Amino acid sequence: MNGLNALGLVVQDAIWSGIAALGFSLLFNVPVRTLPGCVAAGALGHALRTLLMQFGVGMEAGTLIAATAVGFLSLRFAQHWHTPPTIYAVAGAIPMVPGVFAFEAMMGLLRIATQPSPDLGVLTEAIVSAVKTGLILAAIAGGITMPGLLFRRHKPVIQ
Repeated sequence: MNGLNALGLVVQDAIWSGIAALGFSLLFNVPVRTLPGCVAAGALGHALRTLLMQFGVGMEAGTLIAATAVGFLSLRFAQHWHTPPTIYAVAGAIPMVPGVFAFEAMMGLLRIATQPSPDLGVLTEAIVSAVKTGLILAAIAGGITMPGLLFRRHKPVIQ
């Protein structure tokens, strides 16, 4: 794929991911003033993952890097808008959720459960999809929480 097509794919990906983040933000009733940050987090996260994958980075590693970028951006937006960073982190992470792999894993398991003699190929595909789903979800969770764990100051609890 040439550079112009790759750039067009990333821009298109950012637009659709921003729209998905906006939809989920509205669904979760976030404050209206935070919507631009939610859209930016969703657009950045998924577009960065797509860009990294264009350069040959695996989806799991690309998701970890993109989710970490969303985590840092969430901290910055939280400071700017005086809101919890979770608002932006969740909106930024939602477009990266591996729905296709989760669907393939569940469909494979249903096919195995309904067949009189399970096919080893179907079982293998279901397991691969389930493992990919788990790794991507772990990358999202680890990535969006890592910046907060490293750089947010927590007040000690006085008892």
